[in-house]
Amino acid sequence: MTWAVTRTVTRAVTWGATCDAADEGLRAGRVTGNLGPVNLHDWIDELSDVLDVDTELDEALVLDLARAAAHNVARPAAPITTFLLGFAAGSQDADPDAVEALAAKAQALADGWDRPANAPDPDDINDPVPDDSVVDHTGDVFEDENAGADEEE
Repeated sequence: MTWAVTRTVTRAVTWGATCDAADEGLRAGRVTGNLGPVNLHDWIDELSDVLDVDTELDEALVLDLARAAAHNVARPAAPITTFLLGFAAGSQDADPDAVEALAAKAQALADGWDRPANAPDPDDINDPVPDDSVVDHTGDVFEDENAGADEEE
């Protein structure tokens, strides 16, 4: 897959087998201009090497999810949504079918998103919080729900 890209690019690395950019920060070696056509598969391979990950990526799935988030939620939601998809997939050690199921959930949320940017969160409740600053909690004992869970196993 080849994409024509015209944008400002920050290159913090010299492409090769290793990446020492972390020592210099993200703004080191700034290069700007038109990159011309970019082979997305090459980019994915190089980025996977730099990040030291060995994975197969369904870029169409990720791009479709990013598009849905950008168009239905907000443009900045696209990278955040795809990051969270990857984070969820990694934390769940998801196989390709599970990644597809996670992406479908995220896409359904994005497709049905109907809150304007400044809308209040419907889960926020404006109930008054009681002032118990005069109550002495010195002798209070709180039970930990997870206490003893290790002993039972």
